[in-house]
Amino acid sequence: MKAIQITKLDGPTSIELVNVEPPKPAPDQVLISVRAAGVGFPDVLQSRGLYHVKPALPYTPGSEVAGVVVAAPADSGFAVGDRVAAITSFQGPDHAALPMLGGFSEQAVAAVDMTFALPDGVSFEKGASLPLNYLTAYFALIERGHFVQGESVLVHGAAGGVGTAAIQIAKAFGASRVIAVTSTPEKGAIAVAAGADEFIPVEGFAKAVKTFGGVDIVVDPVGGERFTDSLRSLKANGRILILGFTEGTIPSVQVNRLMLNNTSAIGVGWDAYKHLGRMPSQWAAIKPHVQSGALSPVIGTSYALEDASRALLAIDQRLATGKIVLVP
Repeated sequence: MKAIQITKLDGPTSIELVNVEPPKPAPDQVLISVRAAGVGFPDVLQSRGLYHVKPALPYTPGSEVAGVVVAAPADSGFAVGDRVAAITSFQGPDHAALPMLGGFSEQAVAAVDMTFALPDGVSFEKGASLPLNYLTAYFALIERGHFVQGESVLVHGAAGGVGTAAIQIAKAFGASRVIAVTSTPEKGAIAVAAGADEFIPVEGFAKAVKTFGGVDIVVDPVGGERFTDSLRSLKANGRILILGFTEGTIPSVQVNRLMLNNTSAIGVGWDAYKHLGRMPSQWAAIKPHVQSGALSPVIGTSYALEDASRALLAIDQRLATGKIVLVP
């Protein structure tokens, strides 16, 4: 089968399309014919060896897929032909399963508890966009942020995959107001189309937010210099949820700022929780909203598998809006 592999750590342009043997599922794994694979910022970092997980070369990147079941354990609840979304695993040279890898291929394997029934009517491209971004956004807002219906939410990076997911999770679970922060009006329009009530530019966003009294929660996958202004944007008892640092720099917290209004800075390490049996319950929580259409991933551009370098470069160069997917 065809697969993308990272064979050297020279960035997105150095990945290769190769022919490899199809994966052989372990007794607790599902074998999936991949119809779409989600692309994210961690894949860019992996191409340079900058991600915190550093598998031995070569390996196939890609964490999330949607497709059709080829084989499944008898007691898994899945049958051949079922439509599924999944978080994949890659079989290393020692045959050990390396989670959140192996998706950029024509076939992939996933643990049973990281495989989810895809509702009818949801496209494979949208299905491949659900597991990481939407489960992360749910974990951030509901489980870590203790979001309460009626609260207001501000979302940074609001036109990207995580940003649009956070907008939709907030609205689906009852946010009174969702404000998107974007770098351009074009990206702002995408955020509004995803469900945000309005968008404001990055420059001067804190002052704009303060004009209507601040927000209860800030969702921040960007980091960098805007972090302090995000703290200033919070109401009393507000929370900033730290999901990542796509801006490239990790901010420091002057903890006296947290004391001033009893605010909180909360780390969102969904990656650390995914092996604790929580994912099926998280999927069950979002599935009704997926079925209703309230959670509907915004697809940016779909690339063929052989164009994976272009997909990674679109993210690396901050050209991507919505979710980027590969279609084998």
